[in-house]
Amino acid sequence: MTLSSVTTFCPGHISGYFKKIAGETVSTTGSIGAGIVISEGVMATVMSADTLSICIRQKDGSGHVRDIATASEPIEYILKRCGVTASVTTECSLPISAGFGLSAAALLATLTAANRLYDLGLSQHEIASHAHETEVIHRTGLGDVAACQGGGRVERHGPGIDGRIDRMYDLTEPLYALSFGPIPSPSVLSSPECMERIAVAFPSAPARDIPAFFLNANTFAERSGLITPEVQEVLAACQQENIPGAMTMLGNGVFGYGSRARELLRKFGDTAELFMARSGTRILEEQP
Repeated sequence: MTLSSVTTFCPGHISGYFKKIAGETVSTTGSIGAGIVISEGVMATVMSADTLSICIRQKDGSGHVRDIATASEPIEYILKRCGVTASVTTECSLPISAGFGLSAAALLATLTAANRLYDLGLSQHEIASHAHETEVIHRTGLGDVAACQGGGRVERHGPGIDGRIDRMYDLTEPLYALSFGPIPSPSVLSSPECMERIAVAFPSAPARDIPAFFLNANTFAERSGLITPEVQEVLAACQQENIPGAMTMLGNGVFGYGSRARELLRKFGDTAELFMARSGTRILEEQP
């Protein structure tokens, strides 16, 4: 059956801490670290077209959708890499460049849809490989693609999509996230000084449970120098109330765990309720 459009969804990923690993190739370059794959992410609709067009849309808390961009170098790159011309529309509800792994989610969702629409014959592994390559080249991420291949609270022990990943499905309560604005990933990932501080701050032991994850993340945020005054204030309040909270990496924001986190974070700004995702990219709709 010939299709005219395919719509897919890929969950996002909140990173708690990470460390860049520079490999000999793009596929072996990435990061190790830990984070949580989240229920919110990116929905991508890919339609057959003779010329490439891109529309990036964002939905606010009241459900209003607005266009925020008509270009994306990473999306353009990955489609050209696969020899595809299409009309692409992506939609998200979380802020972009704020530490929610949306660039990785957009790439995985877009290429999954294009693969189905044009019958490219790419495996899930090949789709993830192309997405990871695109992230590394454009310095928009290092480990989000690897994490978003599945769900859970993840601990990544090797760089790239083939590195060993432990997935723990132990988050039974909601997460609440607060963003004060973006921290552009390229500005950090391309800075040798930042990368050196991050490497030194990386935890010496993996997080085997939820308290250890938040402890590692908080220690990393402080020691890496990435923490901002706004984030520091919120995390201090979390610690005072004994609420698990951490900085979104890379983003000027905080995420907290459990129902008590909702009321506390709301004192500092608008919050989003999130849940741990249990799977990765999926196809939502196909139009003949």
